[in-house]
Amino acid sequence: MALGIEPVELTVGGLLLRPPDARDAADALAMVTDPESAVWNPAPAIVDVETARDWCKGLSDWSSGDHATFSVLDADSGRLLGNVSLHKIDPDQSIAEMGYRVGPWARGRGVGTASVRVVTDWAFARLGLHRVQLYHAVANVASCRVATKAGYLNEATLRSAAVYGDGRRHDEHLHGRLKEDDR
Repeated sequence: MALGIEPVELTVGGLLLRPPDARDAADALAMVTDPESAVWNPAPAIVDVETARDWCKGLSDWSSGDHATFSVLDADSGRLLGNVSLHKIDPDQSIAEMGYRVGPWARGRGVGTASVRVVTDWAFARLGLHRVQLYHAVANVASCRVATKAGYLNEATLRSAAVYGDGRRHDEHLHGRLKEDDR
């Protein structure tokens, strides 16, 4: 049985990362319904502020120990800029997967890279993980750029690996970062 993860707040370069809460609902709705987000990281159950609020509430519960999801906020204004999720945490194998979204109003500012990097470092230091990996569609060039800049090596191309929000099957890149890797 997995032990829960104690929720934490992290800071990096003008960003505050904390568990999601109801304050994030309106921006979370705008982020996940943005056409680019909807293709590469769909969340079809989020259709209004109420379902976004429920989604945020669910993601804030880390008690199962299988995920730690962070809202990424501008530290000054408090506005939601994106989210980062360490999920499929397997303490027996000391591995997990990483996922991320950045709202269209925050893209191109390094938000994804800084957030992925700080959560990965936290996972190695506090959760004792050895490997964190992430997958993205090969066609999602921005996600590849975030992964690479955050220190994740592109290890493979997986042919016809997943169906995305456009309903089409896409090749995926598998990126990985080990605890001992240099950033």
